Amino acid sequence: MKRPQGFDRPAQPRPAASGAQTRSASSPAAAPASAQASTPPARRGAGARGRADASRQSPAASETALTEPFEPLPADRASAEAPRASSGTVPGGASAEDVATRSTSDTDMAVDGASPPRSGWAARRALARATRDRRRYERAEVRRFTVRTRRRRLAWGIGLGVIGLLVAVVLIGAYSPVMALRVVRVEGASRVPAAEVESAFAPMLGTPLALIDRAGVQKAMSRFPLIETYQTEAVPPDTLVVRIVERTPVGVIETADGLALVGGAGVVMDRPEARPEGQPLITVDGGVASDGFRAVAGVVRSLPAEIRAQVTAASAETADDVTLQIGDAKVVWGSAEQSSLKADVLDDLMRAAPPGSVSLYDVSAPMSPVTM
Repeated sequence: MKRPQGFDRPAQPRPAASGAQTRSASSPAAAPASAQASTPPARRGAGARGRADASRQSPAASETALTEPFEPLPADRASAEAPRASSGTVPGGASAEDVATRSTSDTDMAVDGASPPRSGWAARRALARATRDRRRYERAEVRRFTVRTRRRRLAWGIGLGVIGLLVAVVLIGAYSPVMALRVVRVEGASRVPAAEVESAFAPMLGTPLALIDRAGVQKAMSRFPLIETYQTEAVPPDTLVVRIVERTPVGVIETADGLALVGGAGVVMDRPEARPEGQPLITVDGGVASDGFRAVAGVVRSLPAEIRAQVTAASAETADDVTLQIGDAKVVWGSAEQSSLKADVLDDLMRAAPPGSVSLYDVSAPMSPVTM
C-alpha cells in the first residue's frame, strides 16, 4: 500500500498545544495508521479501519499524527525483525542453515551419549584414533589365526611323521632278514614224527615271517594224513610254532585194497595187514560215505577209553540201529543221539554186571536200560 508523502520527510516541529499532541499520539486511531507499513497482512484489515476512524477526526489532529515520531509496539518489532532473520544471517556471521544443522548434530550426539565435537580438528582426530584402533585389532586377529594355523599344521606334521616312522619300522622289521624263518617247533605230535613235520618246512627257511603264506603251510601239512587240524604262530624274530591235533582212528574197515584204518571223517590213516589191537572192525553198507558209518564213528568216539578198548566190532545198517560187540555181549545202542548219556549208562551197567555175566546191554533208551 502506498505511503503518504509527508511520512518520508523528517518531522518539523510546530508550535501547537501540548494537550492536542498528547491526545493525538495516544489516540487509538493513530497507532494503526502509523504501523501499517510494518504490520503483517493478517493485521492490515485492522489498519484500514483505523485509517477510516482517523479520517473522521479533525484536520489538525490528522496532520499532527502524521508528523509526530512514534515507537513500534513489541509485536510489530518482532514482525519487523522476522524478515531479517529469514534473510540468511544471524548474529556472529553464521547462516541459519548452519545453525539448524549444528543444532541437529548436537541433538543427535546428545541422544547417542557422546559429547559433540568442538571443531573440525577434533572430529578428524577421533576418526584417526578409530582407524588406528581398527587396524590394531585386525593385526591382532591376523596374528592370532596365523599362530593357530601354524600350531595345527605342526601338530598334524608331528602326528603324520610318527605314523610314517612306525610304518617304516614295521615294514623294515617284518621284511628284513632279521625276521627270517630259522626254527620250526612242532607241538602235539604223537603218532606223527615231529622231525618229519619240521623237515616239511625246510623250503621256507630264510623267508621273512610276514611272507609265509597259508598256501605254503597247507602244502607242507597235506602229506601227513594223521593230522586232523593244525595251527601256526609266528614268534619273532625267527621261530614258527606248529600246533597239531592228530586224527583219532575209529576202527578198521574192509576195502577192495584190504583193511584200512580210518578216522571219524573216513580218512585212511593206515593200511594194516590185520586188525590192530583196540580198533573195532566196522561193518556198514555204503562204505565211509554212508550215514551208517558216520553214526558208528560218532558212537565210537563218544565211548570212554576203558570201554572203547574192549569193543571188537561195530555195525549199522542205518543211522538208527548201531550195535557194538564187547567180548561175548552185544550192546544195542540205537541212534547216535545222546551218545554221551548212553556211554555213562553203559559204564554203570558194565560195572554192575561185567560182560562175562550178561549177553546183552540195551541202552537205546538210556532212561530205561536193560541187561540180559
